[in-house]
Amino acid sequence: GSDIHLVVGSPPTIRIHGDLRTLEGATPLTEKEASELILPLMTQEQKDYVRVNKELDFGYSFQDRGRFRINVYTNRGTMGAAMRLIPKNIKSIEDLKLPPIVSQFANFPQGLVLITGPTGEGKSTTLAALIDLINATRGEHIVTVEDPIEFIYEPKKSIISQRELNHDTNSWELALRSVLREDPDVVLIGEMRDYETISSALTIAETGHLVFGTLHTSTAAETIDRIVDVFPAHQQGQVRQQLAATVRVIASQRLLKAEGGGRIAGMEILISNSAVKNLIREGKTHQIDTVIQT
Repeated sequence: GSDIHLVVGSPPTIRIHGDLRTLEGATPLTEKEASELILPLMTQEQKDYVRVNKELDFGYSFQDRGRFRINVYTNRGTMGAAMRLIPKNIKSIEDLKLPPIVSQFANFPQGLVLITGPTGEGKSTTLAALIDLINATRGEHIVTVEDPIEFIYEPKKSIISQRELNHDTNSWELALRSVLREDPDVVLIGEMRDYETISSALTIAETGHLVFGTLHTSTAAETIDRIVDVFPAHQQGQVRQQLAATVRVIASQRLLKAEGGGRIAGMEILISNSAVKNLIREGKTHQIDTVIQT
């Protein structure tokens, strides 16, 4: 199971192996029942925020069994919630049955490593496996900026600073600007969603750090176009140069139904080489699929 949905007028519903199923024997939630289930998960400050802003993302720890990434929202004047389970134990690249080459993404001394794909395709889980691999094998300072914090890392050989939006920092822009003063070796940016986060990621990677990030794009080529298109036209040439110099890997991921049940990741992996760098610089992203095949 990966998600729980609480919506007034529907029974509590869970997503198992990608398919939604209502809880057996459950009746449709009333407005009162939904509020009674959702409100105790929030602090008073969070309740006040939802009352004003109508929605909120936050992390919630359930005893010592795991965490949830929760989005509380308003639905036709009633309260609803979508809760994503973040398992307590971080799985290794081998446990996740990812292609063996993925473990090499942790070995880059600097540059940009992007894991892309639609929501719910396992991007956070893959990134957590990579961060934990670095944590177990190298003495680095790892800084994460997330909204909200998902996996909780136990320090092994590395030290880890995890910062959550609205809890540990007031904005992505401030957090990413101050990252460079925190003496990091590795930076994880939970989601590169706009000009500020993408621009900061490029700068941090360019200044000699290893940066991991996610984007909601479908393919490697589309990822490059999305990054460039965020910038004003007069900056796009310079951004292509920056991207060509910093990007190490773009891995696009989907979860596919596995034989015998469960799900397994399918990946399209673009490793940056001289041909890829040239295509990025020249804006010929339509030729990247051919390079991947080659």
